[in-house]
Amino acid sequence: MKIGVIMDLHLTQTPQNVTIIEGFPGFGLVGTIATEFLVNHLEMEEIGYVVLKNQQPLVAIHKDKLLKPISIYYNEKYNLIVVHAITPGKDAEWDIAEALRAIQAQTKAKKIISLEGVMSKEATSNVLYYSADDKLGRDAEKHGLKKLDDGLVVGVTAALMSMKTPSLVALFGEVHSQLPDSGAAAKMVQVLDKLLGLDVDPKPLEKQAELFEAKLKNLIDKSKQLTENQDKQVRYIG
Repeated sequence: MKIGVIMDLHLTQTPQNVTIIEGFPGFGLVGTIATEFLVNHLEMEEIGYVVLKNQQPLVAIHKDKLLKPISIYYNEKYNLIVVHAITPGKDAEWDIAEALRAIQAQTKAKKIISLEGVMSKEATSNVLYYSADDKLGRDAEKHGLKKLDDGLVVGVTAALMSMKTPSLVALFGEVHSQLPDSGAAAKMVQVLDKLLGLDVDPKPLEKQAELFEAKLKNLIDKSKQLTENQDKQVRYIG
């Protein structure tokens, strides 16, 4: 399925009445580390991917496994779709948001949970929420989450919010720098466990999140290097 002129969405399955969780590289890589953990912990099946045609073709190979820039996974037990990304999709945020809304429409998703990091000047590392849907807001507060009153939101999450995506709740893990923050990602997964009842074992969570952090930081650093090298080549040729 074509989304605009620079993106294709490929789905091999369209399960119905799902919950969608999406995480893209942002502050602290919170969304990417958390979704990476869920994909592995829940042994999710890959059911699709998104192709960004305006960006350099890129895949990563890790432990003989092919990792696409934006992959879509499914877990039947929890009727859960996870959209996991190792690329921020620079300059394609609006199209990615359209792709997520297309997945939402095709699967008649009950809600989209968007995972983000948010910069905090306080010493705390809480998980906050924002939703224009009162029901989703009440559910978040019932599980002890506080609403994000002030903060800067960018990227895919900001596009989804700006487009008034229905049944959207954004979760924000507080981070204190732009460095990868596995601790904030671990807290995010614990919150998702409360909201969705995923039976996540919290004991190994932070250690595994640290390992994912190191792997993802390496993948994203290599991706940035390749992009920078390509830009230099284009400038040189031009």
